[in-house]
Amino acid sequence: MKTDWRDALAPYLRTDGFRRLWAFVKAAYAGPDTILPAQENLCRALQLCPLAETRAVILGQDPYPTPGQAHGLAFSVLPPTPPPPSLRNILQEIADDVGPAHIQGGDLTPWARQGVLLLNAILTVRAHAPLSHARQGWEGFTDAVIRAVSARERPAVFLLWGAQAKAKIPLIDASRHLILTAAHPSPLSAHHGFFGCRHFSKANAFLAAHGQTPIVW
Repeated sequence: MKTDWRDALAPYLRTDGFRRLWAFVKAAYAGPDTILPAQENLCRALQLCPLAETRAVILGQDPYPTPGQAHGLAFSVLPPTPPPPSLRNILQEIADDVGPAHIQGGDLTPWARQGVLLLNAILTVRAHAPLSHARQGWEGFTDAVIRAVSARERPAVFLLWGAQAKAKIPLIDASRHLILTAAHPSPLSAHHGFFGCRHFSKANAFLAAHGQTPIVW
C-alpha cells in the first residue's frame, strides 16, 4: 500500500488483532482453497488511491466470490466480465443522475485513480462462499482505514449503501465530511431508496463547494 496509508494505519498494524488477521490471510492463500482476489490485488484499493488523494469512499461488503470477477476494488469487475446486478444498478443511477458513466464495462479503476476509495469491509473471500472470511479481522482493518480518512482535515464524501455500510457512520466525523446513505444497490433493495438517491451529483456538488475537482463518474 502507499506510504501515507502505512503511516496512518501504523498504530493498528502493530496490534495483536492485525497480527492474527495477517496470519489467517497468509494461511488462507497458502492453503488448497481458491482465495479471491488474487494476492497481488489484495490491497488494490489502497494502492490506486493514496490517503492524501482520497476524495470519496464507496464501501462494499466482501469481494465477488466468483473466480475472474474480484480484483481488489469494491463493486468493480474486469473485462470481459459483464457488470454484476448491483453494479448495473449503480451505473443506471449514474446515468439517471449525471449521464452515462465514463468507464469501460464494469472496471471502476478510473474512479480509483481519481480518488474514489472503493473499499470492501472484508478484503478476501473463499471462492463460491460469500462472507466466508467475515469476522476474521478484516473489519477492524477497514474500520481503521475509514477512521484514517475521517481524521484528515480535507473533506471527503462517504457513500454508504445498505445497513452494513451505514453501521460505519460512527467512525466518520460528520462535521467535516459528507455522509450520503441509501439502500444497497442490490436488485433486492435498489428500488427501496437507492434509485433516485442522486449521490453522484451530490458528491460532486460537495467537492466543488470545498474547492475540489468533481469526479468523472
